[in-house]
Amino acid sequence: MNKIESALQRTRDTKALIIGKGVVARTAEMFNQLFPGQTAVIIADTNTWEVAGKAVEASLMAAGIPMAAPKIITDPELYAEWKFVEEIKAFLEPQDVAAIAVGSGVINDLTKYVSSLLNRKYMCVGTAVSMDGYTAYGASITKDGNKQTFDCPAPYGFVMDPEIAAVAPKELAASGYADLIAKIPAAADWMLADVTGNEKIDEFSWGLVQDGLRESLSAPAEVFAGDVEYTEKLGEGLLMSGFAMQALLSSRPASGTEHQFSHCWDMENLCFGGKHVSHGFKVGIGTLASTASLEFLLSKDIENLDVEACVAAWKSWDEQEAEIREVFEGKPGHLARGLKETKGKYVEKDELRRQLEALKAAWPELKEKIRAQIIPFDEVHEDLKLVGAPYEPEMIGVSRERFRKTFSYIPYMRSRFTNIDVVYRLGLMPELMEHLFGKGGIWEVK
Repeated sequence: MNKIESALQRTRDTKALIIGKGVVARTAEMFNQLFPGQTAVIIADTNTWEVAGKAVEASLMAAGIPMAAPKIITDPELYAEWKFVEEIKAFLEPQDVAAIAVGSGVINDLTKYVSSLLNRKYMCVGTAVSMDGYTAYGASITKDGNKQTFDCPAPYGFVMDPEIAAVAPKELAASGYADLIAKIPAAADWMLADVTGNEKIDEFSWGLVQDGLRESLSAPAEVFAGDVEYTEKLGEGLLMSGFAMQALLSSRPASGTEHQFSHCWDMENLCFGGKHVSHGFKVGIGTLASTASLEFLLSKDIENLDVEACVAAWKSWDEQEAEIREVFEGKPGHLARGLKETKGKYVEKDELRRQLEALKAAWPELKEKIRAQIIPFDEVHEDLKLVGAPYEPEMIGVSRERFRKTFSYIPYMRSRFTNIDVVYRLGLMPELMEHLFGKGGIWEVK
């Protein structure tokens, strides 16, 4: 049994997956297997209709599968935004059909969520290796100005031809690569959460993401050049990441500190050059930030930590709340989220003492595991550069001053325990900020 077959034994939603050259022609075969006797309808945009939608239609037609007229979204501003949820829902709801999403992140998330709203299964034909959300549980959609993750099942079946993905716009594969390299520091965050008793590592979902991850990331320049073999490897890594999240019904196997930067910038509707910055590009810069923070932690003598000094300095919840209100003054959306998320992981002094004692005891062995897990900052920087992804915050429209401000938000952005929470519990946030943004720092603010 290969890795994909093994993963499908544990996935909750996805029951069939085909990846390989020319496999779009097998879409009808999968549809008949998953939706026998049902009518198919294709959801695509103008670009994905041309590169794969017509081939999907031809496959269905040749197999004699009944089809409704496709929904081809022509809006050049297509985005995973609520108005498109309403548009696709209005199209699908009156029809007794099973949808086939043909596209990448936006088309998939919109079709995924609408199918869930209608209590229907769907399948997806992916056209780019742009993110890990294809096979993940949940859809990221902007509603009321905020990017939100809505619970909904992953596709029932998934098809991808790496030859199609390899000739997609280069920024799509670059975004997918940046999203995948984020799994490196995210795993280190999970190690820290496990040791401190915040969230136990699930070995199956861990293995789905981490086994073979380095190979999937091994050729950024080749991915940029459109090499089909390495595009397929990147795609497999992203799909395994999605399966891990699906199996655990959590993004923990694939998301840590680095994604919190993306969540924050989502709330700020980050755009650059007149376009929304892709999820992967935001996460890529977050990966650099998380890697720098982890390397900072590795330089600290935590095996000789003065636990009682950390406990004595720990703020009460009332003091913590006052601090959050000060940090997010004038940002009501951030404030509401910061209060809710931080409350979810806040601990009293006795529990803090237990966490830090556990970390201190484990640190001599743990720090070596983390050192072996992470890719050094300079190498991550170079890999992002080679794959054509942003490797400096200014390249996504974030000044160093704004980056520093965002960093100050991160301890409060999500209840998930990450390396930033360790830094914060150790009272080292001011030192970390100076290390990163002070004189001679990685992102020195003049």
